[in-house]
Amino acid sequence: MDRILQEDFETIANSNIEFEQFKNKTFMITGATGLVGSLLVRALMYCDHKYSLNLQIIAVIRNQDKANSIYGEDINNPRLFFTKCDLSREVLETDFKVNYLVHTAGITNSKMMVTNPVETITTAIIGTKTVLDFAVSNGVESVVYLSSMEVYGDAGTTKRVTENELGYIDINQVRSCYSESKRMCECMCTAYSAQYGLNVKCARLAQTFGAGISKYENRVFAQFARSVIKGENIVLHTRGLSEGNYVYTSDAIKAILLLLGKGAHGQTYNVSNEENHTTIYEMAEMVASEIANSKIKVVYDIPEDRLLYGYAPDVKVFLSSEKMRELGWKPEVGLLESYKRLVAWIYENEFD
Repeated sequence: MDRILQEDFETIANSNIEFEQFKNKTFMITGATGLVGSLLVRALMYCDHKYSLNLQIIAVIRNQDKANSIYGEDINNPRLFFTKCDLSREVLETDFKVNYLVHTAGITNSKMMVTNPVETITTAIIGTKTVLDFAVSNGVESVVYLSSMEVYGDAGTTKRVTENELGYIDINQVRSCYSESKRMCECMCTAYSAQYGLNVKCARLAQTFGAGISKYENRVFAQFARSVIKGENIVLHTRGLSEGNYVYTSDAIKAILLLLGKGAHGQTYNVSNEENHTTIYEMAEMVASEIANSKIKVVYDIPEDRLLYGYAPDVKVFLSSEKMRELGWKPEVGLLESYKRLVAWIYENEFD
């Protein structure tokens, strides 16, 4: 295991999470080749080894070759079991008795949200129904659904927004397929909790990034980090006025594990480091000056139609993490440190 990921997993292992509650339990993680899903699986394996938890970890995937590439030697871990399933087209099945389930699967590529909006919706809604039906039928103890800060749309305020303060989303814009489907999935979680008594919680993640990203990752944080490594200017395709909320991967995973054990039935929680709130432009300038030591600069190349890149409209939303912090969650990694760790990890793993 590389140095930076080991440090991240050690931070998770040494956090205030009560790992004894997970002893001899079985976890199922969907979207296990995605960023959060794969790191959650690997963090669980790390904690299993450190604390002798005797976990069983079921990683739900669609592509075994991709999983082999991501997990490397961990593919042979005796605690790890892979299940291939297209959640939007197939029934989810396993021979294991699942205790904890985290649903991370979904489309996160912004351009696909514009070129494949129907698939974006069906993957989210049908896939989530498949997972919730499985959880009810199999008596899963606790479920966490990973939602997104995009459900807020334009909150129309500069103050910190709590979980019940959703803003405006233009449903006639094709890019809204993602945010609206996420809202519907949250509503489904509420419905399954109310009708079937399912212990499901929604985690509204801020944009989550850190060490361990795919070499094909092309969201802004990856573009900025690779610009530093290559010594190339950061190119913005918008004015960068959207206010972003960010959380480092290890902090997000700690939040998910806390929600599995302590989150309230049918409740939703913002997972965002309030110290990491900034505009895209300000973040780009920080990376250029602080990470690249001003050896690169921020430039603009704005297309006539921003939908060509799948970018969401400019929004202003500042997520409150008070509800999450009341459970004992303490995000530790600031935005500058997040980029330092990301750049170092990419340099060691993609350019070695």
